[in-house]
Amino acid sequence: MSSGGFHVHGPHDHAVEHATQGHGDHASDHGTEGGNGSSMNKIAMFTAIVATVGAIFSYMGGATQATAGLMKNDAAIKKTEASNQWNYFQAKSTKQSLAELARDLTPAEPEKAKYQGKIDRYEKEKNDIKTVAEKLEADAHAFDQQSEGQMHQHHRWAQATTALQVAIALAAIALLTRKKWLEYGMYGVAAVGLGVGALAFLHI
Repeated sequence: MSSGGFHVHGPHDHAVEHATQGHGDHASDHGTEGGNGSSMNKIAMFTAIVATVGAIFSYMGGATQATAGLMKNDAAIKKTEASNQWNYFQAKSTKQSLAELARDLTPAEPEKAKYQGKIDRYEKEKNDIKTVAEKLEADAHAFDQQSEGQMHQHHRWAQATTALQVAIALAAIALLTRKKWLEYGMYGVAAVGLGVGALAFLHI
């Protein structure tokens, strides 16, 4: 089972076992029907291949979900750091305002010059802090975007895995009923699953 909660291994194993048993039963009961035997062999092989591909898709889905979680966590950390920087910026602004008030109230020119020096220093420090805070916010936004992209890809892998599971179920039913339309259905659903898996691989 993947971290995303998609049970692939169990259903696939059951389907493969079912397909193999179904093939053995039909082969013994209808040994002279070469066409049916060939069809059963194809379905059994199809089931094994699709189960393997489905397991790979499930793993990729779990991996992308884990990556999305890590990126979301990184975004939260950057947002916290940015918030701390803006709090620091506000503290400098408060000190600057007090220094400006003291400068305006003091009559002595030397004192005015001293407070003006502090004001200039606070202004420079504020600009530096603002630059750092904005950079952290940009990083947080980038991590959020990457996380959303990974989750989108995760959903694609999940959709592809589900389609392949449905194809395997149809294959098992086809082995039991020997209905041709079910064979066509399983190939069609598997093709959809592989197509969606290709979209996931291409990040579309």
